[in-house]
Amino acid sequence: MDRVFAAGERVGVALTEPLGRALTGVLDYRAPEGGCGTGDFVEVPLGPRRMLGVVWGPGTGDFDAAKLRAVSRVLDARPMRAELRNFLSRAADYTLTPLPAMLRLATRAPGLGEPPGLRRVYRLSGPAPNKLTDARLRVIEALRDFGGASVTLGELCEAAACSSSVVKGLVKAGVVSEDEAPRDLPFPDLNPADGVTLQGDQVAAADALVAALAQGGYGTTLLKGVTGSGKTEVYLEAVAECLRQGRQALVLLPEIALTAEFLTRVEARFGARPAEWHSGVTQTERRRVWKMVSEGRAQMVVGARSALFLPFQQLGLIVVDEEHDTSYKQEDGVLYNARDMAVLRASICGAQVVLASATPSLESWVNAEQGKYTRLDLGARYGTAELPEMRAIDMRGERLASNRWISDPLARAVEARRAAGEQSLLFLNRRGYAPVTICRACGHQVGCDHCDARMVEHRFLKRLVCHQCGATKPVPEACPSCGVEGRMAPVGPGVERLAEEVAERFPEAKLAILSSDLFGSARALKQRIEEIARGEAEIVIGTQIVAKGHNFPLLTLVGVIDADLGLQGSDLRAAERTFQLMRQVAGRAGRSGDRQGLALLQTHQPEHPVIRSILGGDEEAFWRAESAERRASGVPPWGRMAGIILSGPEVAQVFDFGAELARRDGPLRRIGAQLFGPAPAPIARVRGRHRVRLLIKADKHAPIQAAVAEWLAQLKPPNNLRIAVDIDPQSFY
Repeated sequence: MDRVFAAGERVGVALTEPLGRALTGVLDYRAPEGGCGTGDFVEVPLGPRRMLGVVWGPGTGDFDAAKLRAVSRVLDARPMRAELRNFLSRAADYTLTPLPAMLRLATRAPGLGEPPGLRRVYRLSGPAPNKLTDARLRVIEALRDFGGASVTLGELCEAAACSSSVVKGLVKAGVVSEDEAPRDLPFPDLNPADGVTLQGDQVAAADALVAALAQGGYGTTLLKGVTGSGKTEVYLEAVAECLRQGRQALVLLPEIALTAEFLTRVEARFGARPAEWHSGVTQTERRRVWKMVSEGRAQMVVGARSALFLPFQQLGLIVVDEEHDTSYKQEDGVLYNARDMAVLRASICGAQVVLASATPSLESWVNAEQGKYTRLDLGARYGTAELPEMRAIDMRGERLASNRWISDPLARAVEARRAAGEQSLLFLNRRGYAPVTICRACGHQVGCDHCDARMVEHRFLKRLVCHQCGATKPVPEACPSCGVEGRMAPVGPGVERLAEEVAERFPEAKLAILSSDLFGSARALKQRIEEIARGEAEIVIGTQIVAKGHNFPLLTLVGVIDADLGLQGSDLRAAERTFQLMRQVAGRAGRSGDRQGLALLQTHQPEHPVIRSILGGDEEAFWRAESAERRASGVPPWGRMAGIILSGPEVAQVFDFGAELARRDGPLRRIGAQLFGPAPAPIARVRGRHRVRLLIKADKHAPIQAAVAEWLAQLKPPNNLRIAVDIDPQSFY
């Protein structure tokens, strides 16, 4: 229970910085003059430093009270509610994450303790002159992209890549205004009045979500609808009900590139833009969002997975759009799945959760089958639109040259769409030009100097890039191994190489490439997506970024270059992810309603069960078969897993520590768990650190966290060895 502490009383303060393996993250201090309360944000001394912390409760240590240092000051911020503190503690326990690292996720905003004040902000205020320099044009475009958000001079100059004198010149010309404004403004009220007219299954689904919100309390609903069925409009009705109740709503999106289009829809529905929270938001705006959310003056937040840790006052609804997407799993730092954490947070604060997807995760599908989640289905596309026809192209019968990947049937289909004034999408889930660069003289494959990974050629950048650590180097003229010149050759296709083939086969066509690494900013990516939607490209070549919710009205053909790519390897989720990706990509075709869509999958394995399921369209049969196979193997969602990743600069030291851990597996055996490893990770060296994996497999109801914590506590690792614990791993690299 929250309480107030008088000056001098012992209080426990949770810090946002790591304190060492032996400490819990909560240290005792004396309450300052004037006292403090549970949940207060405070600044405390730790050695010579001042650190941010939160009063977690009464002090519990046995340190001499006379020697305790006092809290330096209580910050001018709304105290952290008990609900959020409980969520952070339980999330830390579930993921076996130190509390300071979890608390840091909830305090990612600058200047939290600064008092209200004024600052200079810049906005468009007049029409742009006919003649503009490139720099002035960039400033105007940047201000338009900010959509009325608060922008400081520094942020505007950074976004527009210009000097402050350019902005000042536009101010003098009356094009841009310079005003004094409060540091943190409330967000405009959203109007939950009637939205669009729903049809068919949409009406029943929206009514069910509204009824669940009206009833109050916690609940999770799986909203499963085919691509183009109007899932967004349905769950926006739930958002409207949440707003009518005076509570806050959070909508999570898997990809920052989706944000712009979605915000436009929200603004059309509610008459104003909601708050945004993702990596593309300025630091000034992050502070504003954090403050306004904590004061209840931001009714709706649209954001990436980290928005789940904002200090909501009255959280009533969490929507996880494209809930199956792997982007919701944080794979470095704090390892958590935002979908699962959304359910946890909602259960603590009595909110509703909507998990929306055309191809749900098997975990969510099983939870719905078992009655843990409510399930709502949208079986038809909105309006007159129909689902695309799906066919396979058997590549075993095609005679392609070694440097060609587009079959004749697919090429003919693309040409037919061009002739009809329609768009085609060629999908290949590989960034760059070629995944491998090999020496034809000696067979050497160019690898990263810091990782055990092959470097990917990015011809647009004229560089080789490591997709693990980001290191780059020029494409070598001579082989680094044998020294022979002129024999280095790219092997395999990436989207850039595919674009080269498309340009040769369709020299008159207007091309567009959608790949996350080709755009320097979210704004540039957003602009390209808008251009494609307007029909300014005839052939679109893209990676998985194109599968995430985009609506291209003229797109009627999807060609998957390598439908077998995701089936390779030993990932237990390979079949599920291939099925999801292929169905999602195919769903981009024929969404406008007046054009029939077609999806062509190039495959060397047309008889593969996953390919047959994709083409057959019986999704429930696929989920039933996949669930039965996982259940027989005792793996998620019918079992528990935890991955332990050890890393260090010396491979022998890492293996020795892993072997010693394996010998002390008593705590794991006591809960009936199996331990596999230690073994080299599939990518055994990243950023110069050697990586070794151990994998734990246990019964679904086994107390795996407690056992892993006891097991790891037996050994103190060397200072240069790191241990990462991944509860419910989604990848095994």
